[in-house]
Amino acid sequence: MIEGVQIKRLAPHADERGYLMELVRSDDEFFTKFGQCYVSLNYPGVIRAWHYHKKQEDYFVVVKGMCKVGLYDMREGSPTRGRAEAHYLGERNNIVLRIPIGVAHGYMTVGTEPSLLVNFPTEVYNAAEPDEHRLPWDDPSIPFQWEIEFR
Repeated sequence: MIEGVQIKRLAPHADERGYLMELVRSDDEFFTKFGQCYVSLNYPGVIRAWHYHKKQEDYFVVVKGMCKVGLYDMREGSPTRGRAEAHYLGERNNIVLRIPIGVAHGYMTVGTEPSLLVNFPTEVYNAAEPDEHRLPWDDPSIPFQWEIEFR
């Protein structure tokens, strides 16, 4: 895995009413700080990539549907610099994905239904000076395939 990326497995607590699933807690060992929380609705096949941050970490959770999340380590001095990897988050794989500062990331919904992605970034969004640094979704310098992988 890319250096600094962490995964927290989530456990739905189900009963006859449905289920409750804690996402992020302030006492989680991997969680550094709370900035804000937002949810993003995503249509199938739309690629939201690439971007990275210089000040914040992201904590992604997909609470409805499934997403393929791409990561690319572009940090100077990182032992995993140049590595790209995919993680699958959602109803079939309940996890929180910690994305470190400087790791480019993006995602797309897989399947036929929209997905809901919840993010817990460590900083609040600043419209005057956004910590959003973008690269094209198909940047040829990033060794990542958005297409469905057949194995």
